[in-house]
Amino acid sequence: MNPVATAPAAPAATHTDTERCVRAVQSKDARFDGWFFTAVLTTRIYCRPSCPVVPPKVENMAFYPSAAACQQAGFRACKRCRPDTTPGSPEWNARADSVARAMRLIRDGVVDREGVSGLAARLGYSARQIERQLRAELGAGPLALARAQRAQTARILIETTALPMADVAFAAGFASVRTFNDTVREVFALAPTELRARAARGIARQAPGSIALRLPYRAPLNPDNLFGHLAATAVPGVEEWRGGAYRRTLSLPYGHGIVELTPGPDHIGCLLSLTDLRDLTIAISRCRWMLDLDADPVAVDDRLRADPLLAPLVDKAPGRRVPRTVDAAEFAVRAVLGQQVSTAAARTHAARLVTAHGEPVEDTAGGLTHLFPTPEALAGLDPESLALPRSRRATLTTLVAGLADGSLALGIDTDWDRARAQLLELPGFGPWTVEVIAMRALGDPDAFLPSDLGVRRAARSLGLPSSPAALTASAAAWRPWRAYAVQYLWATDDHPINHLPA
Repeated sequence: MNPVATAPAAPAATHTDTERCVRAVQSKDARFDGWFFTAVLTTRIYCRPSCPVVPPKVENMAFYPSAAACQQAGFRACKRCRPDTTPGSPEWNARADSVARAMRLIRDGVVDREGVSGLAARLGYSARQIERQLRAELGAGPLALARAQRAQTARILIETTALPMADVAFAAGFASVRTFNDTVREVFALAPTELRARAARGIARQAPGSIALRLPYRAPLNPDNLFGHLAATAVPGVEEWRGGAYRRTLSLPYGHGIVELTPGPDHIGCLLSLTDLRDLTIAISRCRWMLDLDADPVAVDDRLRADPLLAPLVDKAPGRRVPRTVDAAEFAVRAVLGQQVSTAAARTHAARLVTAHGEPVEDTAGGLTHLFPTPEALAGLDPESLALPRSRRATLTTLVAGLADGSLALGIDTDWDRARAQLLELPGFGPWTVEVIAMRALGDPDAFLPSDLGVRRAARSLGLPSSPAALTASAAAWRPWRAYAVQYLWATDDHPINHLPA
């Protein structure tokens, strides 16, 4: 077997395996993009492994775990392969340790909004501990990692909008125009005006007030269950499928937005309309998270394909992703509303909450009308107004109260096991509800639903055990990717969630 044919499933430090990195660069293997970066000692530039230029001599290569580490070492981004735009490392979404949680928060803009002290407080560590852990694994501290992200945000705004450069600087999170200019020159070896001149034709094609960009991913990607699930469960007013794209409203730190996501053969088209451009970084991060775009589908599918009963499903439609959410609290509320009812009924219940308690928004391009209500907005709702069984009302109000007062925290930085334990203590929360929240809201790639009716039916048809206990034992071989196995099992059913809408 070609040693670079399969990306590593869970490397401790891919960039330290020089032989593997050299093979990936020489074969221009795009599946390693984001796992590590290649710095060229002679030209002082850094590239993604799949850079189309002639690979440098081995003795002139150095490998780094992050773009920030390359920049700190004095290398600038390659103008040809644009390594700053690669998919993120799949490690950060597949791990639950402090470094992975820190990277998810940095990607979500926490350092820009709350500083390193805010990042450390969220993780329950000191700022010094977080700095030490990130430097040890990524070669850069939280400020450098956030700076690299600001540079990429600035590049997007420079190349896709006609905003004055001063507005771009502050929207990207820079404290001054001078710092913005210096950073752009240092990272991209071009002044901001030169970057804009290179992309001038692209700016003219943008719709007024919108930002259009491409969201890269590692191939393969099967959009059927990903967009099918989002469209089939869409809450009226908050989400819709229109013109071949999934659209939804976004509640963001500085304002709100509307995103339109269109599946493409080698990227996801993303059209963002934001009330405050400072939310661009977090909006992109949440869209990538929702679509699971940083996953390593080759590693996932190889593990699942090792089971001969599951292999035919993987071979038939490889590259399935786990459809997630842009807001964990929102999904938890919707999971309770969907307990023991049909998809249509769950949408109806959620739409009533949205109309009664959601913040109205204007959507000139479609039919979106509201933001999904926050836990604080739902905390005061009258249980008697809910068209739900009494026990379900108690479940919902208890959940909302915990989310609103902070005693229950759900988000990208949440400790998965701790969240499971907290949720199981709430009335009306059983294993199915807890695991579906762990899978789709918290992003645990190993979340599993052995009691789900669709999963059990699929297991039975494949010759797998169908009782929850026996299926769980059999599924141990699929770890740590059981959430992806669920997607393949669900795909055996002729349900709208498995089909890309017309």
